[in-house]
Amino acid sequence: MLRLTWYSHSCFGIESNRYSVIIDPFLTDNPKTQVKPAEIRADAILVSHGHFDHVGDAVELSKNNKADVIGMYELVEWCKKQGAQGEGMNIGGRKQFDFGEVQLVSAIHSSGCPDGAYGGTPCGFILRMEGKTIYFAGDTALTYDMKLIGEQNNINVALIPIGDFYTMGPVDAATAVEFLKPQMVIPMHYNTFPAIEQDPEDFADKVGDLAQVKIMRFGETLEL
Repeated sequence: MLRLTWYSHSCFGIESNRYSVIIDPFLTDNPKTQVKPAEIRADAILVSHGHFDHVGDAVELSKNNKADVIGMYELVEWCKKQGAQGEGMNIGGRKQFDFGEVQLVSAIHSSGCPDGAYGGTPCGFILRMEGKTIYFAGDTALTYDMKLIGEQNNINVALIPIGDFYTMGPVDAATAVEFLKPQMVIPMHYNTFPAIEQDPEDFADKVGDLAQVKIMRFGETLEL
């Protein structure tokens, strides 16, 4: 069994009985969460791209937990220069870790680091853990690659952005669900800032019967 916690924005914690993974750990200066980096236990930190609201506290969490940052090669190298440890990969690559398997998949976005350094290309993740397959889209526009991802994977849970402005909005996100064919979809990357305010119920209406839509509250934990 897995426990999935949405800390808000694109930050999720995924825990099994033995391991804990955090994705896009934007905690400090996040207006929608009170969780502090010191409260997080992580065996791995997955980071989709270099923007401040995604790389977030990755370096601090790596230092605190002696945990690898996992993501695009250039972004991980940047984190390592800040004192983190990490495993840099690239699009299409997959690796088996103690906690599960990670594959990097494409995302259409940009990826500059907080200090302006090049962060490589953005990515999404396919995480296989405890017999479950979780697709984390990252910050992305709608892409036809999602159809291929859906054909190649039996996705239990898809985590996809709906905020619009910086990513796809509800209309395109519903099309992404059609492509991906997940059992469950959880919207993310919305209502953190005014520019990405959305009504998740509107997204759920657009998805209809394509998949179960789970609208999570900030800080809520779901058992998978």
